[in-house]
Amino acid sequence: MGSTNTPGSELVMMTPYLHFTGGDNLFFKSWHPSSRGAIAGASVALLVLAMSERLLFATRRAMDTHWRRSILAPVHSIEGDAKFLRKQGVEVHVHDSSSARRPNNGRRIRTVPPFVLSHDAARGALYSLQALLSYALMLSVMTFQAVYIISVIVGLGLGELLFGRLAGAHL
Repeated sequence: MGSTNTPGSELVMMTPYLHFTGGDNLFFKSWHPSSRGAIAGASVALLVLAMSERLLFATRRAMDTHWRRSILAPVHSIEGDAKFLRKQGVEVHVHDSSSARRPNNGRRIRTVPPFVLSHDAARGALYSLQALLSYALMLSVMTFQAVYIISVIVGLGLGELLFGRLAGAHL
């Protein structure tokens, strides 16, 4: 890899190993933390960014679950409703048990939700935002600044601690 030394261009060297020194560009050329305070501030920002990525993941999973349940909600049958009411202590007599009243009329039950523009557009937007945050975190790790790497790892861990149970509630 070569570089040109033309007037107006500046040569920026990257430290290709783990280090704790300042001076690395973080996301933008203008964000160049070099003092200890600036590195600490950038680390806090990365910690919050990593936690936000986990929150976004949990939100996306929770919304997916909500949308799936709303679309694939089982059709209640008269017999099923009567059985539920009997368990509640209500006496019920069912006279009509025609196949027209039974769920699915012998058809297969849908397992994949249909395309719903409002659901799928929101799902795509949430995923795109999550991917953006993930790539931003990856770029910060690629500076080899050890404090940034630690901040990202701690932020992801804290985010999972706080929001992970929300993402796991998809049953």
